[in-house]
Amino acid sequence: MTALPTTLDTTPGQHLGRETTSANSSTTARRVLAVLRIATGFIFLWAFIDKLFGLGYSTPAAKAWINGGTPSQGFLNSPSVVGPLKPFYAAIASPTTDVLFMLGMLAIGVAVILGIGLRVSAVAGTIIMLFMYLAEWSFGQNAASTNPLVDYHIIYALALITVAALSAGDTWGLGSAWKKLTIVQRYRWLI
Repeated sequence: MTALPTTLDTTPGQHLGRETTSANSSTTARRVLAVLRIATGFIFLWAFIDKLFGLGYSTPAAKAWINGGTPSQGFLNSPSVVGPLKPFYAAIASPTTDVLFMLGMLAIGVAVILGIGLRVSAVAGTIIMLFMYLAEWSFGQNAASTNPLVDYHIIYALALITVAALSAGDTWGLGSAWKKLTIVQRYRWLI
């Protein structure tokens, strides 16, 4: 079996006058990844903002965190949580999970939009998305999801992993500057 090359052999002038070297180094690909990064970050930041202020999209004003609402407890104890893990989720619902969830949404959203800490954001965001995916248990016939294997939680996790793996923070973000920081150079997992 022959390995696929990491670069495409092209001559200048080929492909509409552009030389192509690899998928994630072309200007168009970098910009598309930057847009994916910013949009994905905004999903997490918006979840924080909507749950904090109750803007009426997924959280009514009466259930806003600033009005005494319980963002994670509300979800963990809701009818949306089904399946064999329901008792586990009910047991962990607490003010602590509210704080952790809200801090996670804020930190992931801001970091991903800025293009910094993408590895940490990908790991944390993927864990949160997997917990939420399992909470909504889409494997039964009466599941709310239209696809039992791949729903929006999985897509969001994959988007986080993709932008981290392809250094999408370097385009239209602070990723390049972030990588030059002494602490990030010392602890590479912070990239």
